[in-house]
Amino acid sequence: MTYRTTTDLVAALAARQVSAVELVDQAIARIEALDTHINAVVVRDFDRARADAAAADQALGRGERRPLLGVPMTIKEAYNVAGLPTTWGMPMFKDWQPAEDAVAVARVKAAGAVILGKTNVPFALADWQSYNDIYGTTTNPWDLDRTPGGSSGGSAASLAMGYTSLELGSDIGGSLRAPAHYCGVYAHKPTHALVPSCGHTPPGVPALPQEVDLAVVGPMARSTDDLALALALLAGPDEPDAMAYRLALPAARHDALQEFRVLVIDTHPLLPTAHAVRAALERLTERLAQAGCKLAQTSPLLPDLAAMARLYMQLLFSFLSWDVVLCLTMPTPAFAYDHSTERDKRVIGIDGKDYPYEDQFALPRTLWHITYGKSAYNSRPIDFLARLSLSFS
Repeated sequence: MTYRTTTDLVAALAARQVSAVELVDQAIARIEALDTHINAVVVRDFDRARADAAAADQALGRGERRPLLGVPMTIKEAYNVAGLPTTWGMPMFKDWQPAEDAVAVARVKAAGAVILGKTNVPFALADWQSYNDIYGTTTNPWDLDRTPGGSSGGSAASLAMGYTSLELGSDIGGSLRAPAHYCGVYAHKPTHALVPSCGHTPPGVPALPQEVDLAVVGPMARSTDDLALALALLAGPDEPDAMAYRLALPAARHDALQEFRVLVIDTHPLLPTAHAVRAALERLTERLAQAGCKLAQTSPLLPDLAAMARLYMQLLFSFLSWDVVLCLTMPTPAFAYDHSTERDKRVIGIDGKDYPYEDQFALPRTLWHITYGKSAYNSRPIDFLARLSLSFS
């Protein structure tokens, strides 16, 4: 059962070909025997896992069926799991524990998953390597001298080692995609806010139901079918938002592989592609062409990749360095009414010189780009502003 997919395990459990306790005991034995050199599962919750597996077997025996009932899995350390530490690899939070599960964790538990423990991350989730002073270094199962990726590096290593068939990871700058690439497993970076990230929260920060710009949470697995299974369980609004909208994902654009058009991007203007990676992509594109897909290397719809990358890095570094920004709201005090012309023909006077009226959008847009998505950290600037107001009173 070691390298079976989640879909296979669910079927085997339902058919009573294997018990949840047997699966958990097998996973624990494998972790205890092999993880000394890999160091993927750095927070272990084996006693609770065995108890949960026994409860799952009882439920299965009663005929109960849930999508993940009795399936063991691990969780990226960055997620809150009640009763386990959440540190993000930062030593100052070594003993911090959340009171509640993250929304995504609660959803896989509700589906019947058995949580074995949590997997390693880099310090503050900010590296494509997974090491920190609390848990040490996670290695790549294919080569112990190489990185498994980050920040979901422990997650990818756990899957590649056959400890579990399913994981929860997260991504803001490749943290799902790079580890899957390095370890030869699968990951899905969902559309922003498709999967609620509440509880995938820095230690000590309240787990509020709101999304952070650029950041997503999503599943990792060893098959695409398992990704689809997990996404179906994870996607959808958090409870406070569910009153306002529901999830209704459209069907796939086509039913057959040969009906798809495929744009192949095998290089980037800011960085060359290693021959090994390019060769692998070429092998894939050859197979797609043989299957009848319509392939293209260029498209007039493709934006400027260099400009995109630079803009993304500006947004990312703004997110990572954000504390307090004092920014102009508008360039002038309140100006006199001007109803004389259409808005796009008006001007705004600044120190004796006229400028296009619409250019006043520049400052609000700047502030939006700087602050958008930082609501998870609003307690800090709000506290700063409260103290600032006292200094002027």
